[in-house]
Amino acid sequence: MNTTARSTDTADAIAAAWNGPVGRHWAEHQDRYDAMMAGFNDALFGAAAIGDRDRVLDIGCGSGCTTREAARRAGQGRVLGVDISEPLLDRARALSGHLAHLGYELGDAQVHPFPASAYDVAISRGGVMFFADHTEAFANIARALRPGGRLAFMCPRPAAPGTDEGRALGRLASLLGQEQAIGGGLAEGMASLARPGRIEDVLTGAGFREIDVTPVTEDTHWGKDAADAVDFFLSRTPDRTVPDETRAAMREALLPYETERGVLLRAGVWVVTAHA
Repeated sequence: MNTTARSTDTADAIAAAWNGPVGRHWAEHQDRYDAMMAGFNDALFGAAAIGDRDRVLDIGCGSGCTTREAARRAGQGRVLGVDISEPLLDRARALSGHLAHLGYELGDAQVHPFPASAYDVAISRGGVMFFADHTEAFANIARALRPGGRLAFMCPRPAAPGTDEGRALGRLASLLGQEQAIGGGLAEGMASLARPGRIEDVLTGAGFREIDVTPVTEDTHWGKDAADAVDFFLSRTPDRTVPDETRAAMREALLPYETERGVLLRAGVWVVTAHA
């Protein structure tokens, strides 16, 4: 199979996941996923530096949390959120009302026919991880940005064994007899931009410059208590049957991370900026 065929097969598999059980789960639990990632929003939008009149493109916008925040910041501009998941876009539209300068489109940003030089800023809170061909995708995004336009996105750093996230998710995976603790078969995509060198190579190949990759660490919120966090974690793979003793052991594994604000795991991301 040639590279183009592999890329097409990967893109089809990703689209099927996000328009199937994975996308429906994220749409149904939009509030939980947004709460999980909320601690990173300030770092992302600080890096994006969106101005009042900017034209903003939100890549992999999901249920629209970051798209709506971009619209608040670009009150005199316009904002477009793009995603491959119809269930998530349906949720985004339901939450966004009828703001004249905010819209959503179904599409794969790797190949979507964006107008050339139509945007001042492109942002993404994780959606760029799942491209079938990252260099092709970022080159397409670069064409959509005006010369000198800004790119700001975040993607996960590896969950090191000594971190809260590494210890807790590693223990949950072990209890379930898995190598990965990521639901929905998305582990490969989650790790696709885990190395700064890989990020820099991809963006340079796509025509970006002034690339900066900064580590950011924040708390991620998994549930109101350990039992609730286990329920949420297991809900991501609803076809799995888990014995009561395993569920109890998972709860015990998360008890050390219970706080007054819920179950919090310290986690790390890369916040990446570049210019077209």
